[in-house]
Amino acid sequence: MKIAKSPIVEIRNLSKSYRRGNLVIPVLNGITFDIAEGEFLALMGPSGSGKSTLLNLIAGIDKADSGAIRVGGVDISLLSETELSAWRAANVGFIFQFYNLMPVLTAFENVELPLLLTGLSRKERREHVEMVLGMVNLSDRLDHYPSQLSGGQQQRVAIARAVVTDPAILVADEPTGDLDRVSAEDILALMARLVQEFGKTIIMVTHDPRAAEKAHVIKHLEKGILAG
Repeated sequence: MKIAKSPIVEIRNLSKSYRRGNLVIPVLNGITFDIAEGEFLALMGPSGSGKSTLLNLIAGIDKADSGAIRVGGVDISLLSETELSAWRAANVGFIFQFYNLMPVLTAFENVELPLLLTGLSRKERREHVEMVLGMVNLSDRLDHYPSQLSGGQQQRVAIARAVVTDPAILVADEPTGDLDRVSAEDILALMARLVQEFGKTIIMVTHDPRAAEKAHVIKHLEKGILAG
């Protein structure tokens, strides 16, 4: 019998609006659901449905107007900006559509960046970086700059950077949106491996149904309401 895993993310009655002058634009309305530890979740929906806003709220980049988000038992909606910044650094790994690598840094140096905020020694940082670059099959590209790497390789560096601090959750916003089909499949296989072999929890926003098929669970947003 399969034992259900405890939720690592608990979202309760979450609502968010944005203001443009005197105009209030509702983006999310009463969102409630859980994400289990070790789950690969895809968030889908048309442009403007609120999926990226929801991802940003879960990651602690933005704050909701009302409702609660608990991640690993911590209600992040109650944290101050300073506390939230420290919480993000320790608990969230980010994977972006356009990689967000520093062009003047090598692959090794890009991956090492999050570790500079920790108390790890230089030797320990090197061990961590070499381990995760090996995990994404880039051990032979440590000293390469982003301009010397393909799009798929750059995204693998970005994934290595996202996991190097061993975060509780990984959030991915259109991680294959800038890649060709072969590279996209490679990245999705890598993300699935992170879940299956290393127990990572991934929350991915995507427009691509083929990308969403790799996830364990698919949630659809329609005009700020959870449709499934």
